[in-house]
Amino acid sequence: MTATPLERLDSRPVLAAVLGALTIAFTGILVRLANVEPATAAVFRCVYALPVLWWLARAERQAFGPREGGQRRLALIAGVFFAADLVSWHYAIQLVGAGLATVLGNTQVIFVAIVAWLWFGEKLSARFFAALALALLGVLLISGVVGSGAYGLNPALGAALGLFTGAAYAGFLLFQRLGNRDMRRPAGPLLDATLSAAVASALAGLAIGEISFLPSWPAHGWLVILALSAQVVGYLLISVALPRLPSALTSIILLVQPVAAVGLTMLLLHEQPSFIQLTGVALVVGGVAMATVGRRASSAPTAVEAGPP
Repeated sequence: MTATPLERLDSRPVLAAVLGALTIAFTGILVRLANVEPATAAVFRCVYALPVLWWLARAERQAFGPREGGQRRLALIAGVFFAADLVSWHYAIQLVGAGLATVLGNTQVIFVAIVAWLWFGEKLSARFFAALALALLGVLLISGVVGSGAYGLNPALGAALGLFTGAAYAGFLLFQRLGNRDMRRPAGPLLDATLSAAVASALAGLAIGEISFLPSWPAHGWLVILALSAQVVGYLLISVALPRLPSALTSIILLVQPVAAVGLTMLLLHEQPSFIQLTGVALVVGGVAMATVGRRASSAPTAVEAGPP
């Protein structure tokens, strides 16, 4: 049986995970460079990714046959959460900057654990509650409520939208995991979720009156790069690598994304978070690390558990 393109990455999961984390670290930068409305960016990053995802999903179907019944419906539901995640995160980028918004989006780990507790009955340890307190304190510092000179047009609202991004992405992860029980075929479920997210993002943009179906150049070019890098390459690299690596190692690797995003946005976009906000970044990253390592020590890692796509 001929291996699919994604199967060939199995022998180098660490390299795949690191490259995936670094790839999605550029996502917020590309959104800023495109300089289009949040819903517009969400729609086109999905639309431009569809042809490549269709080709990969077709290769999976030829190799492994059709997916189980009901899997596509769950992936389509995941796409609705994905749209909420993308639109809210793109707004957060405008309000608090690409780097800080990326860090805030990584709070999805906290929300995933809470959903697992409420829905699946997983126990939450004292370590988790300490991590939650640490992360929330970090969010408070990023919001600019403490101190002065906070970076961003409206860092408080941006922080709130960043938390909503984390919650929406947790919903996406939950339904995407349910719709992707066969880890050999990540592209098929991602294709369905991306298609659903494109439609839902367009409807959201029309509802709030903030979508342009004809962005000008070079916006289209940045959105194509965003789609092919984050939506296709980065996400698939991570989804292939994570199930094949030890939990502690994956937790460390995934933290490359928010840390790299803050550094890259400071270097390339000249974003200047205050010292208090950078302290908040350290607290959020530390809280996420505590929550992730603590939870994965007692439960199996999810197939896909990365930062904001």
